[in-house]
Amino acid sequence: MDMVKTVFPKRFEVYWVNLDPTIGTEVKKTRPCVIISPDSMNQGLHTVLIAPMTTTVKRWPFRILISHKKTDGQIMLDQIRGISKKRLTRPDGVVSVKARNRILEALRVMFLE
Repeated sequence: MDMVKTVFPKRFEVYWVNLDPTIGTEVKKTRPCVIISPDSMNQGLHTVLIAPMTTTVKRWPFRILISHKKTDGQIMLDQIRGISKKRLTRPDGVVSVKARNRILEALRVMFLE
């Protein structure tokens, strides 16, 4: 019997995500986002936690500087949201180990301190 491998989005992968519709100051449009939920959640749920990316750099807490595919910008941890996997439009690589460590450290500070 052949085993069927289930593919699911992995933590630290970047996907283009349709974030519309939005309310108020939520980040809008289709943009790259980093999957920040752990793989155990990503595999078992129909939703993932994402942090949108932007090329607009602001000196705000919990914005992580990143260079992804030769484009400089930030990961907006202040705009984390849970989304349906159906919003994921296409994969766009993974973030660097350096960015992963910065994300995890910022999340630790945000939620544990």
